[in-house]
Amino acid sequence: MGRGKIEIRRIENSTNRQVTYSKRRTGILKKAKELTVLCDAEVSLIMFSTTGKLTEYISPNTTMKLFFDKYRKTSEYDIWQPHYEQMQMNLKKLKDINAKLRRQIGQRIGEDLEDLNIAELRGLEQQIDSSLRIVSQRKYSLIHTQTETSKKKIKQLEEMNTNLLHEYEERIEEAYAFSNHEAMSEVFAFRLQPTQHHLGAYGLHDLRLG
Repeated sequence: MGRGKIEIRRIENSTNRQVTYSKRRTGILKKAKELTVLCDAEVSLIMFSTTGKLTEYISPNTTMKLFFDKYRKTSEYDIWQPHYEQMQMNLKKLKDINAKLRRQIGQRIGEDLEDLNIAELRGLEQQIDSSLRIVSQRKYSLIHTQTETSKKKIKQLEEMNTNLLHEYEERIEEAYAFSNHEAMSEVFAFRLQPTQHHLGAYGLHDLRLG
């Protein structure tokens, strides 16, 4: 029993559509390679899936650019010209925007004011005033932030200095108390030894007198 004829229409199921594309893509690539070998034909193939994935084939010993150049000469249609013209238009727009921005920047520093009327000059003045206010607000905000940071650092240094001074005073007191204790011990020992010596001496003198 032969295969039934498949109706050529879009496959609604995305999974089935992708599977069918993968299978038929392989078949088309195979046919393109067979044409190149069997018929000595120059074949170029470009395909994009619904996900944007590129599949391409070009006959050996040639390049895509050479192939398109040959197509352009044969068909007398320059496929690059529309793209080139579009690029030129985009470049002109960018140049116009750049020139306009440069002129606006120059006007903000007092240049190219001759062609401006009263309304345009007033608008420019308002823009400059508004910009000046924003810059001033940013400046004062930055000064305030730096001042607060400096205050915090000074406070931390003062606390460190107070702690170090307190620690220094405690060590001085401990050293003073220790030195007084040592001095008292030495004085007591010094006083005790001469007294015993003198007593012994007086004792011997008394014995000699007797």
